[in-house]
Amino acid sequence: MKNQASKSRRTAVACALAAVLATGLAPWTVAGAQPAFPSKPVRLLVGFPAGTGPDIVARLLAQKLSEQWGNLGVVVDNKPGAGGLIAASEAARAVPDGYTLMLGETGQLSIAPSTYQRLPYDPQKDFVPVSQVVTSDFVLLVNPQKVPARNVPDFVAWARQRKELFIATFGAGTPGHFGAFMFGNAVQLKPEPVHYKNTNDALGGLFSGDVQAVFATAALAAPQVKAGKLTALGSTGATRTQSMPELPTIREQGYPSLEFNSWFGVVAPAKTPPEIVARLQADIVRALQQPDSRSRLEEAGFRVTGTTGDELARIMRADTVTWGKAVAATGFKAD
Repeated sequence: MKNQASKSRRTAVACALAAVLATGLAPWTVAGAQPAFPSKPVRLLVGFPAGTGPDIVARLLAQKLSEQWGNLGVVVDNKPGAGGLIAASEAARAVPDGYTLMLGETGQLSIAPSTYQRLPYDPQKDFVPVSQVVTSDFVLLVNPQKVPARNVPDFVAWARQRKELFIATFGAGTPGHFGAFMFGNAVQLKPEPVHYKNTNDALGGLFSGDVQAVFATAALAAPQVKAGKLTALGSTGATRTQSMPELPTIREQGYPSLEFNSWFGVVAPAKTPPEIVARLQADIVRALQQPDSRSRLEEAGFRVTGTTGDELARIMRADTVTWGKAVAATGFKAD
């Protein structure tokens, strides 16, 4: 009788398992557990066009994460427009299951709350920070055919002899816009920002002489400087940028109050399960620690970080205050 009962139980279990498999569900869903993450391709939203700094970082990160996840696939989805607000709005409304993420940047997550009165998302409430990925210092660039200066003090002296000083930006409300304002405060000048739609147009204005300078990210500046097309006068970081180690910081050149940079970080929609956020953070850091990842990003002008989610949250809050002061001083509003 005992053997017959045991055989009956085994038969019942086998039948139950067969029934589960017939439905197409994994056996572990019967017990209420979730399938391992990820089990399908992940979408990484980027609020800027292909070929820009955020896109370069996103595609490298997508490749490395996909490799870790058995080539499951991480799709970079470029949603340019409105200074990144289109992508951020979509990411904020996405299902919080870890399968839609955003590589956000300073403007979307720390500047926009001060420049928009009706921002369609709240960076602090609508996202859970996963990890800051990289930072990028800015470089003050001039056209050597139009501006004789070769360092910041010389540029300031030259600019003071002019009636007007125009500094290009890559769009109103961007870090370069308010960085130009902070630069003016630090050197006691009042530059007029000239807002261009994209980097190519802004550099075109610099080459033509319509503007005298621009604050470009180190990633964008390095190729132009190495090709001899533009002159770098100084960088805005606390230390020298790794892609241009010979270039002194603006602080080193006598302006200790001037320091700012931009950063890119991965965020997920609010209410994404903590265990998924933890998995994403660990895998992102692992991807960034690979020697080829680090070298490729550093060669492109980025400083690799790979922080915890809590650290990215702290950075977002602190930068919201810092940039908010600059925005308030200019009186700028995007809407």
